[in-house]
Amino acid sequence: MQTSRWKPAARRLWLEWLKPGLVILFVTTTLRSALADWNDVPTGSMKPTIMEGDRVWVNKLAYDLKVPFTTWHLAEWGNPQRGEVVVFFSPADGQRLVKRIIGLPGDTVELRDNRLLINGRAVAYAALEASTINAVPAEQQPRHDFASERLPERAHPVMATPALPARRSFGPSTVPADHYFMLGDNRDNSLDSRYFGPVPRTQIVGRAAAVVLSFDRERWFAPRWDRFFTAMP
Repeated sequence: MQTSRWKPAARRLWLEWLKPGLVILFVTTTLRSALADWNDVPTGSMKPTIMEGDRVWVNKLAYDLKVPFTTWHLAEWGNPQRGEVVVFFSPADGQRLVKRIIGLPGDTVELRDNRLLINGRAVAYAALEASTINAVPAEQQPRHDFASERLPERAHPVMATPALPARRSFGPSTVPADHYFMLGDNRDNSLDSRYFGPVPRTQIVGRAAAVVLSFDRERWFAPRWDRFFTAMP
């Protein structure tokens, strides 16, 4: 008797609340997997471009359309370009990383004491604007060297830390077909293609388009309002 009384109520709960909620959850997570996402950045490997605590908007339709929750490509309409910041799965351990594309398929990449050469040509460097340097806390700035790295396609910030042991020279190494060479903007503190090699095209999730939110982990997650909704250099 008591069981028969609860059955209609349970059925109504399922039909009116739980089932629609599960459908909405499935649709939204599927869209997020296929179209766009954001990536929380826990490390400083892309400083001063991306700071610890930034949340980066990832355009998953920048290059292709994938089957949701997989890296299987349904269609492709573009290729990643040199200088773009992308999210990808590491060839070493499958971890999701954010780095900058430095070498395209067929390029020869070389580092000489942190100075980049692409296809035998040295990349130019210039002074970095103070507004970008000031994204790094003032007490940390004296420990680092900053510059604007002038790739043929675009300029972007880079940072070095002379006191750290680091792999400042590399190559020359030729990027295989359908692969991309990734470097962190924080050159002396980044696990990137110098260590795990070029990244297959199929492992690139999408292009990091902007910092949408930013919270300072060293100051009780206080918002960094000036970093909200800033485009990726």
